[in-house]
Amino acid sequence: MSTAAPAPAVQKHGERNRYVDWLRALSLVVVVIWHWAFTIVDWRADGPHATSPLGFTRGFWLVTWLFQVMPLFFYIGGFVHLRSWQRVHARGVTLGAFIGRRLRQLAVPAGALLVVWIALGSWVGWYYDAAWAGRATRLVVSPLWFLAVYLMLIALLPAALWLHRRYGVLVLVWLAGAAMCVDVLRFNYKVPGVGWANMVIVWGLAHQAGFFYEHLAGAPRRIHWAVTWGGLFGLVGLVFSGLYPGSMVGVPGDRFSNMAPPTFVMVALLMFQAGVAQLVRPATERALEKPRFRTASDLVNRFALPLFLFHMTGMAISRFVQWAVFDPELDDRMPPDAIWWFSRPLAIIGPLLCTLPVIWLFSRRRNGKE
Repeated sequence: MSTAAPAPAVQKHGERNRYVDWLRALSLVVVVIWHWAFTIVDWRADGPHATSPLGFTRGFWLVTWLFQVMPLFFYIGGFVHLRSWQRVHARGVTLGAFIGRRLRQLAVPAGALLVVWIALGSWVGWYYDAAWAGRATRLVVSPLWFLAVYLMLIALLPAALWLHRRYGVLVLVWLAGAAMCVDVLRFNYKVPGVGWANMVIVWGLAHQAGFFYEHLAGAPRRIHWAVTWGGLFGLVGLVFSGLYPGSMVGVPGDRFSNMAPPTFVMVALLMFQAGVAQLVRPATERALEKPRFRTASDLVNRFALPLFLFHMTGMAISRFVQWAVFDPELDDRMPPDAIWWFSRPLAIIGPLLCTLPVIWLFSRRRNGKE
């Protein structure tokens, strides 16, 4: 292992960090593709139930150690918010105005989407006496929990910045310790509801860790390896001790989920992913210097958030067309067989084709208002 420190790409004042933008967009795209390709919908008497191949495929949960990217997204979000605040603060913008603008950028489209789906689900349930409509609506809007957490982190930015200035890296230690204490109270002492405190503590830790992104990026290569191995050993110890499930997403049949609410395992996962992000950074930054990769990265960054926002709407439209036009009895294979696995690339096409017009309509309406 080289101990030399590959310095981050030099940026001009006010220039965006292309690698960070790529990581943020990649995180959202991974979530979208995971939902499209690996969601198994099982229709029952009370409506659609979603599950995944994780519950049927031995050892497949290991892929979630890389593809459960919410810790990485909140981590990158912390760095982006810090840099954005520093830029606008230099121009005389107040913190309140900065936070208000950020909240509106996310809350308005997410809130509009939520209202539309609730109204549509309520109307379908009333008009057609369809008891399944409510469950279907919840399934479509369920990924918005991530935006709710992100909005919470933005609203808490004044406290996070103050803690960062006052206590620095100690804040990360305290938050990690608090997350572990919550798990102790939850699992050993059976304190009801205490686990939900980790929605603030664990994701707040990931966001706060992003404030140190540049420190880690500028550290020697051996530090990147140390962070990666430290996170990986933490995951191995916590999971293979039998204390926590192996999957980083909820799996039907597990004793509990590491995500809802998040457990201390997410702290180890954050450490592992932050290290991996630095290990692959030099090669990725070189690729992003090439025009074709830069153009692709800019395109993905432009549409990553709208894609995430509307991808379940596109998936719902795609499933409706599939059931209404081709076969009303058509359902996902349970358990998934070889045909199901080989068809996963094709499973992305329908939702993508149905999501793109929704993004176009949204972008056109937003541009019209501007």
